[in-house]
Amino acid sequence: MEKYGQVLLFVMPIFLSMILLKKAYEKFIKKQSINPLDTVSSLTSAITMITKNVLGLSFTVLSYQWMEEHVALTHLQTTWATYLIAFVVLDFSHYWIHRIEHANNFFWNSHIVHHSSEEFDLACAVRQPISSFVKIFTLFMLPAALLGVSPQVIATVTPIQFFAQFWYHTRHIHRMGFLEYLLVTPAHHRVHHAINEEYLDKNLSQIFIIWDKLFGTFQEERPDVVPVYGITRPMRTWNPIKINFVHLWLLMQDSWRASNWGDKWKVWTSPTGWRPADVARANPVFKIEDVYHFDKYSFRRSTGFMAWIWFQLAVLLAFTAYMLGHIGAIGFPLMFLNGGFIFVFVFALTDFMDANRSFILWEALKLAYGSIVLWYVGDWFGMEANVVDSNRCLLGYFVISMVVTLLLAKSFQSNPVNQKMGV
Repeated sequence: MEKYGQVLLFVMPIFLSMILLKKAYEKFIKKQSINPLDTVSSLTSAITMITKNVLGLSFTVLSYQWMEEHVALTHLQTTWATYLIAFVVLDFSHYWIHRIEHANNFFWNSHIVHHSSEEFDLACAVRQPISSFVKIFTLFMLPAALLGVSPQVIATVTPIQFFAQFWYHTRHIHRMGFLEYLLVTPAHHRVHHAINEEYLDKNLSQIFIIWDKLFGTFQEERPDVVPVYGITRPMRTWNPIKINFVHLWLLMQDSWRASNWGDKWKVWTSPTGWRPADVARANPVFKIEDVYHFDKYSFRRSTGFMAWIWFQLAVLLAFTAYMLGHIGAIGFPLMFLNGGFIFVFVFALTDFMDANRSFILWEALKLAYGSIVLWYVGDWFGMEANVVDSNRCLLGYFVISMVVTLLLAKSFQSNPVNQKMGV
């Protein structure tokens, strides 16, 4: 976990800088503007994913190391070719995992977060789930295990493959010549994120587009079909924690309400979006029927409001960076106390962005949580030794955060989040 935190501490500023530079390019050069609240929502989603992963809050049913030890037919010597083979095999397995996530009602819940943005930009790339606590897809790495590819090679290639998916989340790169035939490009991935009927569940590859072309899921971006982004059952919230579990909650409700026992099981195993007919009639869920005529989830907010949101995000990133840089020193069990505060912070900030009045409770919990940590631990997980008067500064921040947020909340005119919208 400590090494993972150090890698993220190095990568985070790079990704954040690229996201902010792209926003500046769009605003000042292209004269375009992507909803800043959507960007903040994406970044807080990344923070929750990072926090969950660094705390090790997931369980692998079948590890690659165990599989390689028990099924390997040979053992490839670790060379540059081994890394290339591992990269291709990993990409092949991720194509099928991705395809299952799009095709199955239950597994869609772990992927819906990434598609929940109604925008398409670099920030969208870091919208990643926290709802998958049990990892069951290691079996798709069987080809690499049979070849005896070292677990260390897989551990090295996996983050590289993940980070290589960041760059193509953009609207500003169109065609890329011969690369369109080999790699996933921005044009291909715009299709993947679109909810147009022509584009749904297409271009599932992550690095090599050849998998889609081989297995019948490829779709070219058409000049006559402008991609519309999001999901057909919109979330209507900026809160990444809620987004992670809304679909799962719908499945649980549908399974409970279904009168037919077979339908109670089919809710979990059927194609994405399937609902029992009787449940759908009695409990309809909003779905976008015309992708070219619907209202995006959006608020008009003052400059002061947005300045405060960006300030709060900067503070949240600072708390997260401190945790990543000191996770080893913080140790067990205090690291879970630290991680819990990050989640409360995210919930309070994004509930405020949604104009939910419940943000008051979450902001109060943040104030209480932070104060208790300072009292119980004695400082912020060892910060006082490195930053003089950090205790006073943090306590002052917690109080000011509560006061300023309450003052800004007076500008809320409505609360559209309470509309009965579905997933």
